[in-house]
Amino acid sequence: MRFFEAEALALEEIRSSNTVRVPHVVCSGKTDNYSFLVLEFIEFGKNNDRTQKQLGEKLAHMHQTSKEFFGWKIDNCIGSTEQPNPKTDNWVSFYRKFRLLHQFNLAEENGRTFKHKTDLLQGLDSFFEDYSPHPSLLHGDLWSGNFASTKKRDPFIFDPATYYGDRETDLAFTYMFGGFSSAFYKGYEAIYPLDKGFHKRKILYNLYHELNHFNLFGGGYAGSAESSINQLIKFIH
Repeated sequence: MRFFEAEALALEEIRSSNTVRVPHVVCSGKTDNYSFLVLEFIEFGKNNDRTQKQLGEKLAHMHQTSKEFFGWKIDNCIGSTEQPNPKTDNWVSFYRKFRLLHQFNLAEENGRTFKHKTDLLQGLDSFFEDYSPHPSLLHGDLWSGNFASTKKRDPFIFDPATYYGDRETDLAFTYMFGGFSSAFYKGYEAIYPLDKGFHKRKILYNLYHELNHFNLFGGGYAGSAESSINQLIKFIH
């Protein structure tokens, strides 16, 4: 029930930013056996470069919506994994403890230990020497399955795992499974250009999702996470 409540609150938070469209929340609640969330019906259309460009532009504007803290007002979930969001004033500390360490601990409960975990966690500051992110309103789970186009080919997003964090985390995840065209990235960069160090932090931020996918599904995601950790260790000095 609380995960549906969190999703409803996230959709309302994004909607109130007056940027990218999300489905309106009709209601949420629970019966004796089930919880539910009812959303506005939006008929899907086909997306094209115009749709993708608009999505990039609107996401850039959404990321300019900020707070005084990293985290959010409540915890939520990423997939079905609990995602802690305590209000924190330091991004590196937040990402270390409540994103990576949280997933590493879950992985150990699932029988997998990652060799260079401690070195990576201790060396996170290396990725932020010339970069100080501010808290941006995030979708939090922005892969191609969580955006669509209306029949008029206007973009909208759904199924968020919202919190306030580094905007690069949203952009990084768009690369993990693909589905976003060059028009999307050009639209975003025209409004809110990315920092030159993004190519390194993209690996760091997608590690969170690789670990989460391992914890949810197992399989080859552990190998992907291990490979990312090995790449990241080379950037630490």
